Amino acid sequence: MQVSLDISMYPLDQDYEPPILDFIARLQAHEQLTVRPNALSTQVFGDYDVLMDLLTREIRTSFAQGLPTVMTLKLVNLDRANETV
Repeated sequence: MQVSLDISMYPLDQDYEPPILDFIARLQAHEQLTVRPNALSTQVFGDYDVLMDLLTREIRTSFAQGLPTVMTLKLVNLDRANETV
């Protein structure tokens, strides 16, 4: 099943950009996913099982870095990768 995810990361620190850019880069390293960052969030598209497995690992990696961080996720069971806004 193909899904579409909208995810936002909010590191609770004044120097918030490096952890966000690191998280996005790690997601982009997975060829199984389509990752489209923008100014407010990042859209991720792919197979549900693959996406959720990789997302669990990458969020855990971010959390393990010790910086308090909020993640917001919106997930839909549609493949919206080829839709235009």
